Amino acid sequence: MIRRTLGALSIALLAACSGEKTDAATPAADSMAAAPAAEAPAPKDIVETAIAAGTFNTLAKALTAAGLVETLKGAGPFTVLAPTDEAFAKIPAKDLEALLADKAALTKVLTYHVIAGNVPASTVTTLTEATSLEGSKIAIKVVDGKVMLNGASEVTSTDIAASNGVIHVINTVLMPPKK
Repeated sequence: MIRRTLGALSIALLAACSGEKTDAATPAADSMAAAPAAEAPAPKDIVETAIAAGTFNTLAKALTAAGLVETLKGAGPFTVLAPTDEAFAKIPAKDLEALLADKAALTKVLTYHVIAGNVPASTVTTLTEATSLEGSKIAIKVVDGKVMLNGASEVTSTDIAASNGVIHVINTVLMPPKK
């Protein structure tokens, strides 16, 4: 639709610049209107969607270091509580470097951010907890209209659709409870 409109506008603009008169009934405009609509791009999976957003670079690096990229590119569905780069920046640099270097600990932290199934915001707000893929529970509470996880991390954006699930953006990295 946009291409057809731009095409018709381009023809009208060219005609105006050359002094020719044109309207929507010109053969060139008709051929643009008859052009088939471009197919919508295939939906991206959770990893591709997160990378395309541009605010999850540390998360992408962590998923790669933990060897979880292929898992989150899988069929799912998954619900990912995705910490932004700013959320990761709240972790002291030395601690973050140590976490990124410890594959087992990193995997535990990252899988704590994933819930099996597609859990939209409308469902999240009705829950008091959810079980992560890591196996531990995540406490959920709505406070002043904001969804809080474990009392410390706020869900800042919801229902970012992906082909294999949904992403909810959070502002603090969740740490699984020590067992």
